[in-house]
Amino acid sequence: MKKQSYSETIPVRIAPPMSLTLLVQAAMIAAIYVVLTFIANAFGLANYAVQVRFSEALTILPYFTPAAIPGLSIGCLLSNILTGCALPDIIFGSLATLIGALGTYALRKWKWCAPACPIIANTIIVPLVLIYGYGLTIEGLSVLQCFGYYCLTVGAGEIISCGVLGMILLFALQKYRHILFKEN
Repeated sequence: MKKQSYSETIPVRIAPPMSLTLLVQAAMIAAIYVVLTFIANAFGLANYAVQVRFSEALTILPYFTPAAIPGLSIGCLLSNILTGCALPDIIFGSLATLIGALGTYALRKWKWCAPACPIIANTIIVPLVLIYGYGLTIEGLSVLQCFGYYCLTVGAGEIISCGVLGMILLFALQKYRHILFKEN
């Protein structure tokens, strides 16, 4: 009887390194995110209570490729640094984008759910950043009331950015997904 070695009895899976294609896709997504944020910032739409970041439309990209997760996260981080955001916004705003991207990737089997996670993550996290990171409160309103108000304003901006613009982008890219997002 032949004795089996340890490697024959237990399958070993080693995750392959990120392919060059995915790395390039992530870098391109990050760069596009930064450029779109700068455009929105030029119009005063990238920060504070009312935010319609055109770059947030890109949060549907994890529907097509996992490369969008680091791409969006790094793009948001760089955008927040380069547009002069406060440290809590740099940290937690970028975290909201990461959470949204992970959620989009997790729900990628359901096309209409693609924008849901970024909308929810930003609608909850960004108002807290506005209140505690920037000290933006409204005179005469409690912190809870300010939170509710900012949830409405940030949420509305996210619905426009992710829900409307993002879904338009999703349907535009759908036809070319196998060309644009193929891994090999």
